[in-house]
Amino acid sequence: MKKALITGITGQDGSYLAEFLLANDYQVMGMVRRTSTINFDRIRHIQDKIDIVQGDLLDQISMLDILQEWRPHEVYNLAAQSFVPTSWKQPVLTGEFTALGVTRLLDAIRLVDPNIRFYQASSSEMFGKVREVPQTEQTPFYPRSPYGVAKVYGHWITVNYRESYNLFACSGILFNHESPRRGLEFVTHKVTDTVARIKLGMANELRLGNLDAQRDWGYAGDYVRAMWLMLQQPNPDDYVIATGKTHSVRELCEAAFGHANLDWRDFVVVDERFLRPAEVDQLVGDATKAHQQLGWEPDVTFQELIQMMVDADLKAWKKRLQNGDTQV
Repeated sequence: MKKALITGITGQDGSYLAEFLLANDYQVMGMVRRTSTINFDRIRHIQDKIDIVQGDLLDQISMLDILQEWRPHEVYNLAAQSFVPTSWKQPVLTGEFTALGVTRLLDAIRLVDPNIRFYQASSSEMFGKVREVPQTEQTPFYPRSPYGVAKVYGHWITVNYRESYNLFACSGILFNHESPRRGLEFVTHKVTDTVARIKLGMANELRLGNLDAQRDWGYAGDYVRAMWLMLQQPNPDDYVIATGKTHSVRELCEAAFGHANLDWRDFVVVDERFLRPAEVDQLVGDATKAHQQLGWEPDVTFQELIQMMVDADLKAWKKRLQNGDTQV
């Protein structure tokens, strides 16, 4: 039985990846930080099938211990401080987790077992002020946030360890990927959750920042399959994972409100508090390399994704209302 370690297993991607690997007969270990409150909601339904291990990207000794004890064949590094606005408020902590944390984990692999196959979660935010449209694996990086800067470091240290120590280390440059499990701080889920509450008479407006911001949005369940495919190849490499189609925040609102038979213009308010200090340009990925070399294609369309999220939020809020819970 293959064994895989997932850092960030309690997050959106970690939960979908754990499901995927379990379905493919893996033993799955999930690394969580030793804190007083750990949110297992996203993996509650499969928690009894996962080995939860204590570790921290800020503590290399803990990662050495995990690798020595559990001896995974594959390591998927999905843990990070991943909310872009927070990275301006906590830039040093973001760098510790999202940049140096990658180095600590790679070095632990080098010391314990260089045969471990490693996946690094890179990000389209690395492109930032884009040099070309669409973006490929060869597009120069120009990050526009502390998070993007930290991800660039994590990406290049992965390449450096691959070339310096002959590790099987891959980076997936994933464009925005969403799902009903997305955190409420992210704009897609903020929109669909508010649509559900407006539909149920629990809210009357949605405050957003730049409605013209465009993103290449895909479905997280499709993207974790690409992560796994990268580690099954004969040679390690880096891949852009994207749909190749962009949609604005305005289109996101149209799709979400429209699915609930509402007119978004009646409820959306532009609020300058939600504008970024430095906005990224048009992010749209060219996943040709992944199509050709991995055989990967996204299955869920943008419209299907947003409808899935609205339906899930409506179902969740109806259940909470039945239980007398109206707290946002």
